[in-house]
Amino acid sequence: MKQCVTGVDIGTGSVKAVSVNSEGKVVAACQFYYSAYTPKPGYSEQDPEIIWLAFVNCINELVKKIQPVPLAISFSSAMHSLLVMDNKNLAITPLITWADTRSEKIAEGIRKSKDGQRIYESTGTPIHSMSPLCKIKWLKENEPQIFKNAFKFISIKEFIWFRLFNTYEVDYSIASATGLFNIENLKWNKTSLQLCGITASHLSDIVPTDFIRNDLNPSATGMLHIAADTTFCIGASDGCLANVGSHAMRPGIAALTIGTSGAVRIAGTKKVYNYGAMIFNYVLDKKTFISGGAVNNGGNVLKWLFETFLHNKNFSESDYDTFFKIIATIPAGCQGLIFLPYLYGERAPVWDEKSSGAFVGIRFCHNQNHFTRATIEGICFALKDNLYSLEKKVGSIEKIKISGGVTQHKAIMQILTDVLNKQVVLQDGVDASALGAAYLGLTVLNPSFQLSSIIPAGGPEFVPDRKNAVIYEQLFSFYKTIYPSLKNTMHLLSKLH
Repeated sequence: MKQCVTGVDIGTGSVKAVSVNSEGKVVAACQFYYSAYTPKPGYSEQDPEIIWLAFVNCINELVKKIQPVPLAISFSSAMHSLLVMDNKNLAITPLITWADTRSEKIAEGIRKSKDGQRIYESTGTPIHSMSPLCKIKWLKENEPQIFKNAFKFISIKEFIWFRLFNTYEVDYSIASATGLFNIENLKWNKTSLQLCGITASHLSDIVPTDFIRNDLNPSATGMLHIAADTTFCIGASDGCLANVGSHAMRPGIAALTIGTSGAVRIAGTKKVYNYGAMIFNYVLDKKTFISGGAVNNGGNVLKWLFETFLHNKNFSESDYDTFFKIIATIPAGCQGLIFLPYLYGERAPVWDEKSSGAFVGIRFCHNQNHFTRATIEGICFALKDNLYSLEKKVGSIEKIKISGGVTQHKAIMQILTDVLNKQVVLQDGVDASALGAAYLGLTVLNPSFQLSSIIPAGGPEFVPDRKNAVIYEQLFSFYKTIYPSLKNTMHLLSKLH
């Protein structure tokens, strides 16, 4: 097999790797899974050692498939994670994931402060408990001994990078999702650092997303079974690289991802600000921003649905087929039943950790199948809500490129297409973020290489069913009223769990 470039995505639920040849064609892929745990309500943590092992296993598996070894390995990673390292370079906390909401009161206080909007606009990061900015401030106020012993505050990508090269470095893209990085001057943001009581020395050195190293340390060389001078590209965040991997880099095209959570994103040369909806603006490179909105509730809600309503924790493909055949018997709109999918609180566009799920419009005619279809429709409405916020700022979006594990079923794709009322193209099989990382690696090895020269794999295309689209447009106007009407009640109920 010809030599190739490998993209690795360090996600919330797994490490995924994709290898491409010099023309950008996928030649191999693999994936290793792990999970998060919740020791207390609102907490979401992971063991970084398990993720490191998954990364090692993923590289080893791919090396077996693509002999000779890859010319380069390029990284993608989930955003907003936080790990505290001491001065012996040992982790003194678990990895705190984006889904952790323990710092919600911190976030609420910053949002209401005189500095809130300025921090949002300077950093591009929504002010929410997901962000390392809020997590670090929470540690300062609630875990003073950990805060005192902290040498570095890093992400999971920085943890793996340190294991490879014995140095703390972070790319512009991951840094721009921390709330600590100024996206204008590409330096750590002084106001943010002062707010959480740290200095730039507590953070990694900042480097561009095309930054490379080829001085792998000896122990990592042996574990990964690759040469010490293999080129590693630090890469970017999973959201930014999903746009690259989905070929969603032109005006009028958006990328939509549904994994554990979900997001809608566009690429551009200018930032898109909206403090109400807090549209994010993350850095892909010095010329490109990826802007959009992320939701907390995607595949995790489907998992809840399967386990709670269908009493099945180990769904097989045949179970999925049966499930989707059943919901296909229920008409669009579920006869007036609407689901607000905020089971895990919500990020964009409401930014409310205390929000919760709700079924509205329940009548005697509704059965389990109505509730299951309404759940899927509700997830799609939440994504449409973010698309709506984007279109109000940048104009009409004509085509949407879709990726993520939840999207690999035709029935969900058609419901999503009808709700969005847009032409939709499904990313065919391969993880878009890992693929984007591989494409970035190609451009680093060969600066003359043009992403536009890659012919996208021909994934299925979907067009809206006009009758269903009309129904969903009406229901979406009702959906938009549910959260504002129930917000106060949700906040009162949140005190009871």
